[in-house]
Amino acid sequence: MKSTEIDRIDRELRQARKKQEIIDKRLQNRGTSIGDYIKRLNALLFHDQKKIYNLKGNADIQTLFAEMKQNIPVDQWEIVLRKAVRETKVENRDQALGELKILLAG
Repeated sequence: MKSTEIDRIDRELRQARKKQEIIDKRLQNRGTSIGDYIKRLNALLFHDQKKIYNLKGNADIQTLFAEMKQNIPVDQWEIVLRKAVRETKVENRDQALGELKILLAG
């Protein structure tokens, strides 16, 4: 092999490694955004036009809250709750938000 071929192969390997590191870094940071928590919480809420029903005793919501407490700052917990409840478009938002705050604190 010529030295130019060896240099080219070496460059390609470095580029491939760097590209893989960037992809890995993006995948690690991807699951912890506030928007992801809002979407996940919204998917867990069972509701109709008036009320959200499955708040008390829901293990999935409790595990999501535990994960939120570890990964996002305290001042953004209420933002996640408010936006998830707002996306449900129920009439009794204040009641549901209060119940979720109690669950999050407990």
